[in-house]
Amino acid sequence: MNAAAVIRHLFISPGHNFFGRHGQTAGAHAAVDKPAVRVRAGWGIEGDRFFGYRPDYNGQITFFAWEVFLAARAALVVPALRPEVFRRNVLVEGIHLPDLIGARFTLGGIEFEGMGEAKPCHWMNAAVAPGAEEWLRGRGGLRAKVLSDGELAAGVTELCVGGLLALG
Repeated sequence: MNAAAVIRHLFISPGHNFFGRHGQTAGAHAAVDKPAVRVRAGWGIEGDRFFGYRPDYNGQITFFAWEVFLAARAALVVPALRPEVFRRNVLVEGIHLPDLIGARFTLGGIEFEGMGEAKPCHWMNAAVAPGAEEWLRGRGGLRAKVLSDGELAAGVTELCVGGLLALG
């Protein structure tokens, strides 16, 4: 299956604000919006906090739906909400991310494997708004492995599911 998609934002962060910080205060590492990022098979996104985290890690890259971001703004009544607070790497439009769990796909010519939902944690209630963790269940995004090297860039691109075609 091929479909058009839009990469709205690409975020990296040099450090963890929430991951591994249960019982502590949140970190203060900014999520930096980039026009393009370099990804490496088995490693993740160069410059990101999870780059080379551990072999075969299921969250080498994370995806979040633009449509869910807009719905969260409305449902949680936070009109000034910015997409970087979700701490996901790739904000995409036009892709139903739950369909990619367990699937191999290419986006922007790079191969990925969808591993599971990027489940929201209790930190979402502080970072986004009260009730965000519950509201985001089933909508938290997609954790994936990077299967090929390349550059992922913001803008219109092509999604290919089930095939290993290099598109972009």
